[in-house]
Amino acid sequence: MSEALLEEFRQKRKVYGMWKEGQATWEHYRNFVRACREATRKAEAHLELNLASDVKDNKKGFFKYISSKWKTRENVDLLLNQVGALVTEDKEKAVLLKDFFALVFTAKAGPQESWSLDVREEACRKDDLTWVEEDGVRDHVSELDTHKSMGPDGMHPCVLRELANVMAEPLFIVF
Repeated sequence: MSEALLEEFRQKRKVYGMWKEGQATWEHYRNFVRACREATRKAEAHLELNLASDVKDNKKGFFKYISSKWKTRENVDLLLNQVGALVTEDKEKAVLLKDFFALVFTAKAGPQESWSLDVREEACRKDDLTWVEEDGVRDHVSELDTHKSMGPDGMHPCVLRELANVMAEPLFIVF
C-alpha cells in the first residue's frame, strides 16, 4: 500500500467518526468510502499489471501473489466406514474414499463381469482421442475475452492472456 492510499483510509476513518458524532452527512461518508474503494482497486490493478509484465524477471513474486489469492481447503470431515464406525485419522479417510471411488467409477461391461483387456484396448484407441498441442493451447489462451469474470481458479482472463506464452507449456503438460 502506498502512503497516499493509507492517507485515504485515515481520512475515511476520520469522516466516519465525524458522521457518528453528527458532524458529517451520510452521503459525505459514502463518497469517501467509494473513493477509497476505487483507489484500492486501481492500486491492486496496477500491482497485478506490474506482476504480469515482470513475470519473466520476477517469477517468485508473481507466484507468491497468485498463491496468496488461493483459498485454503479444510480437512475432510468425519466419515462413516462400512460398519458404521466413525473414521477420524486422515490416512483411514484417504483409504475409505479411495475404495469408495474405485467402487463407484469402475467401468463394467455387464452387471457382474469386468471388461477384458481386448475390450479396453478397442474402446480406447489412439485414433479416437483428441490431441492437444502447445501452440493450440497458446492460441486459445491468447484469445480469452478480457471482459469476462474470473474462473473457479480465481485468475482473471486478462492475466492469463498477458501470460499466454509463459502459461502455454504448463497447461499443455496438464492437458
